[in-house]
Amino acid sequence: MDEERIRERERLQIEQIRELDFEELQVEEVDYLHDSDSDDDVDLSAFPFSSHAQASGNLGDDELIFNPALSSLHTYLGEVEDTPNRIAYADGGTVLKIPLFYLEGVVLFPEATLPLRIIQASFLAAVEKALNQTNAPSTIGVIRVYREGAQLKYASVGTTAEIRQFRRLGDGSFNVITRGQQRFRLMRRWTDIEGFPCGEVQIVEEDVPLRTPRDAFGKLVPLSKLQGRSPLSAMSLSTPLKDMDAQSVANSEESFESALSPSEKRLHYSVVDSIFYNSASSEDDLVVNTSDMQSSGSNPYSSRSIGCLASDHDDEKEDGQSSISKTPVSQEICQKQNRLANFRGNTDLSRFRMAPRAFWPFWLYRMYDSYYLAQRAADLWKQIVGVPNMEAFVNKPDILSFSIASKIPVSESIRQELLELNGVSYRLQREIELLESFDRVRCKHCQTVIARRKDMLVMSNEGPLGAYVNPHGYVHEIMTFYKANDIALTGRPVKKDSWFPGYAWTIANCATCETQLGWLFTATNKKLKPSSFWAVRGSQVADDMC
Repeated sequence: MDEERIRERERLQIEQIRELDFEELQVEEVDYLHDSDSDDDVDLSAFPFSSHAQASGNLGDDELIFNPALSSLHTYLGEVEDTPNRIAYADGGTVLKIPLFYLEGVVLFPEATLPLRIIQASFLAAVEKALNQTNAPSTIGVIRVYREGAQLKYASVGTTAEIRQFRRLGDGSFNVITRGQQRFRLMRRWTDIEGFPCGEVQIVEEDVPLRTPRDAFGKLVPLSKLQGRSPLSAMSLSTPLKDMDAQSVANSEESFESALSPSEKRLHYSVVDSIFYNSASSEDDLVVNTSDMQSSGSNPYSSRSIGCLASDHDDEKEDGQSSISKTPVSQEICQKQNRLANFRGNTDLSRFRMAPRAFWPFWLYRMYDSYYLAQRAADLWKQIVGVPNMEAFVNKPDILSFSIASKIPVSESIRQELLELNGVSYRLQREIELLESFDRVRCKHCQTVIARRKDMLVMSNEGPLGAYVNPHGYVHEIMTFYKANDIALTGRPVKKDSWFPGYAWTIANCATCETQLGWLFTATNKKLKPSSFWAVRGSQVADDMC
C-alpha cells in the first residue's frame, strides 16, 4: 500500500511539474519579447547573487521562487516508466550475484536516489540483465571507486540499488532512476562474458536500534533487594528502570548501607570520600576495621559514626584531655570525618546508588542510546540545515542515520566512512560530530576555502547534497551554496540539460589551482529566485571542513 501511494504521489507531482513548466514557458516567451538581448548574449553581471532574505519570503508580487521538487524528480531525464518487477529486502547475510556499477566520486546510501544515464554497450547489457534476473530482479550494486595516484581502488562496502524507473531511448541508451536499498560487503568481482562487471556480495545485517546498554542493566533490581539472594535470582528481569529508580530514591541511607556487604561498603565509602576530596586518599586515611564492620554491621564512615566521633572529640576537648589522648594523625582523621559528614548531609547521594547496580553513569548510556542520539541529530540538522525535516525519523534511528549520511554536505571519503560504519549509535555519533564541526568547504587540491556553512542553500527536496547525471553518463554529487569564493567561470551559460529547470549552467573552476569545482547556475527568467547559486562537486571537496 505504501508503494502504491508513493507512485501515485509521484505521478501527481509530475503532472503538476508539467503544468508549471508550461506556465513558466508562457511567461518566459512574453518576457523575451520585450528583451532585446538574445540567449547567447547573457551577461552574468545581470544575475546578482541572492541572499538569505530573498529566499526567506521577501519577494515581490511578480517574483517566482524555485520549487525544490523539480530537481529531486530529475525531470531532465524525460519521461520514465515504473519497473514492473520489484524485490523485497533481502535478509542479512544473504549472498547475491548482481551487476556492479563502479562510480567515481559517488557514495550511495540506503533510501537515497541515484539517477543514471547508460550509454556504453557493456553497461546497457548490465541493465538488461538486472531487469531480467530472477534472484534479485531490477537490482544492481553500486561501489565507489577512487584514485590513489595513478591507481584505481575499489571500496569494500557498497549499496544495492533497485531500478525504480527507466526509459529506453531511440539510440538504445537508458535513462534510469534507482533507489538505494541495503548495504553489502563485496566478496569477489569479475567481468561478465558480455563485458560488464559483476560481483558476489553479502548483505550486511543491520543492528536493531536499542537504548543500549540500558536495556541490559536497567532491568536489575535495586541493591536493597540483593541481600540473601543468589546472583541469578537477584538479576530479576521483572523490574523496569523507572520503578527501580523510584524504589532506590525511596530507600533511606541506612537501608541502602545495610544491603551492602563489608567489601561493598568499603568500596562505596571510598568512592564517596574520593569524590569529596577530589583525590585519592592515603592508605592511613582509608583504614577501616573490617572485623568491627562484620560484627556490628556498621561503618566507621557512616553519618552516625562520624557524628559520635565528633561528639566524643568535643567532650574530650571540654575535659582538657584532647591534646593528650589524640595524636596529630587521629586529629586530622576526625577533621576529615566531620567534613565528610557535612558533605554527605548536604549532597543527594541517590545518584551514586545507581553505580553499583548499573556499573556506568547515566550520561555514558546516552552516548550509545540510538533514540537519544537520533533526537539530538535531528535537532542539529534542523538548526544547521533545515530541509528536509528529519523529525519523522526520530523513532527510526537506523533510517535517520542513513538519511543524514546521504544528505550531509561533506567530502566523498567521509561519506564512505559513514557508509562503512557498523552500528546505528556509532553512525549517529559521527554525524553529530560532523554537523557540529562543519564550517568551511575547501578545494581538495589546494585547500582554498571556497564556501562556508552559513551560505548553504537547499535547492532540492533531497537536501543540500544530491546526485545528478550529465548527458555523457557521468554522475556528480553536488552541494549547493548562495555564494562562493575564489572561483573563476569558464565559457558562457548553457540552458540545455540543466539539472535545475529555469536555470542555465556555467563551468566553475578553482581560481587557485584551476581544478573544475562545479558550476554556477543562473536564472533564465528575471523573476525567478534565487537568481543564481553555486553547485560544488563533492568529489573535489577536502576532508578538512573546520
